[in-house]
Amino acid sequence: MVTMQDADGREKRAIRRFPLQLPVTVTANSGALVEAVAESRDVSSHGICFYCDAALERNSAIEFTVTLPTEVTMTEPISVRCNGTVVRVESNDGGGKFAVAAAIDSYEFVASDEKQSFISSPGTLPIA
Repeated sequence: MVTMQDADGREKRAIRRFPLQLPVTVTANSGALVEAVAESRDVSSHGICFYCDAALERNSAIEFTVTLPTEVTMTEPISVRCNGTVVRVESNDGGGKFAVAAAIDSYEFVASDEKQSFISSPGTLPIA
């Protein structure tokens, strides 16, 4: 796992990240429709890092959906559609996948029937 630390080895991030391997579907990249399947490496209330086959560009706008499992929601799984900005892309030398870090700009919970969404909010995901 990659961490952001200062010269003394202290964590630089202000928001705690949780190492969760969750399914992620990237559906848009800078306005263009894409369909890339990914898996998260870690998630926080303000961002996500996921492994993806597609090399997304830094500073590009993306839309992605992540499904929070029962262990996180304490109820049934919930899909969350997010709009964000790619802040970092790292290539994985051996696996052909890219680690994509994205800031979450806004999100909405998606109803299980996909016909309606509810509770839309800017900014932070409700992850402890």
